[in-house]
Amino acid sequence: MTRRIRTAPEYGTKQERCVSLGKYIIGNNATVREAAKIYGISKSTVHQDITTRLEKTNPALHKEVKAVLEKNKQERHIRGGMATKLKYSSENAGGASRL
Repeated sequence: MTRRIRTAPEYGTKQERCVSLGKYIIGNNATVREAAKIYGISKSTVHQDITTRLEKTNPALHKEVKAVLEKNKQERHIRGGMATKLKYSSENAGGASRL
């Protein structure tokens, strides 16, 4: 199996980075965590870029990104519940029962 290596997209200024992040989040329906991992920056920086800088740089793009992030926020509890279910179903797969 070949492993796909992801490289951080190229950007210059902070304004260019926030626009690039916004396009990435919209294009991939990505979370802040996923975008931070791809760009090699912290979640705090991604959040700062897309909430503060992007709003000043490109208000229309900011509105679209905000919608994607709001959708992700609403789905967060579902993803967490699925992760917990998977964790406990794999623990019980070995035949041990919980009492």
